[in-house]
Amino acid sequence: MPLYRTLGVFIFGAWFASAPAHAQQASDSQRWVSDTLSTYVRSGPTEGYRIVGTLQSGQPVELITSKGDFSQVRSENGDTVWIPTRELQNVPGHAERVPQLEQRVAELDEQLRTIDDNWKARVQGMQETLDARKTLIDELEARRQQLDSALSQSQSELREAQARLGDENKQVLMRYMVYGGSIAGAGLLLGLILPAMTRGRKRNDRWF
Repeated sequence: MPLYRTLGVFIFGAWFASAPAHAQQASDSQRWVSDTLSTYVRSGPTEGYRIVGTLQSGQPVELITSKGDFSQVRSENGDTVWIPTRELQNVPGHAERVPQLEQRVAELDEQLRTIDDNWKARVQGMQETLDARKTLIDELEARRQQLDSALSQSQSELREAQARLGDENKQVLMRYMVYGGSIAGAGLLLGLILPAMTRGRKRNDRWF
């Protein structure tokens, strides 16, 4: 059973149960002939008085006074008669109350249907919002994974570049060392050759 119909039944029952109190507050002298009968009314407050007519079940009357087991009432047409008190009730008859209750239930049913539709619309809106946020989260997660992959690749390339730079630095250092060693060796060689050549020239000069 839909939510609004369940609530409608509950509210209908609560309103129906509270109906006597509302009716009694309207007028303390207002009464209705019991729904269970169509009763004879008399000209006096005992069974000994003659019957002067009938009142239909659910018919509204005005309570004038009570005496013993009878009550004097005024009917809708203005007649004043006596009726057994037990055959009066403080709430309208079913014939009067049922249409009112049906109308009230229809109004509540419409209100609850509107509430139900609004709630469904809100739930759908929240679901759409959640779906949109989930899509955004998925996109951000995919983007984060791409950035993580790019970062890892960049770090790997950086390490490779640093390793190549270290190798190149070593090669340059070795070249400088070889070059410096060559220059030093050449200088040493010249340092040994030139004195020898100088001594030879001096000897030759002495012969002449």
